[in-house]
Amino acid sequence: MQAKPAYSFLDLEVYQDLFELGVIVHKEVLPKLPSEEKFGLIDQLSRASKSAPTQIAEGYAKKHQRANWQKYLNDCMGECNEMIVHLSFVLRLYGNRFEKGFLEKLIERYDINGRRVHALANAWKKTTP
Repeated sequence: MQAKPAYSFLDLEVYQDLFELGVIVHKEVLPKLPSEEKFGLIDQLSRASKSAPTQIAEGYAKKHQRANWQKYLNDCMGECNEMIVHLSFVLRLYGNRFEKGFLEKLIERYDINGRRVHALANAWKKTTP
């Protein structure tokens, strides 16, 4: 299967999935956390879940500058890793508030997307001077 050309960051499947994950976190995870986590996990999850797709969007505008694009992709991988850690805390501390397997699936999707961003970064290195 051949990848479709990307004319915009909106065309990148990894962007689309990370955006969707951010929406899921905001609609289905954050409301179930206790109010005492407002300045802890809630704040961290909110920021990191929005940052991952934002890094791709911002970096795509600078894709002709390899070093800048790579930095944004590296930052996006870092945000994916951060989400894995925060969601793992949610799982351990508040997992009983969620349907069985829900948080594990989110963690897996962030892991997969981190790998996809890594693959995108490697592919871009090979195709740009």
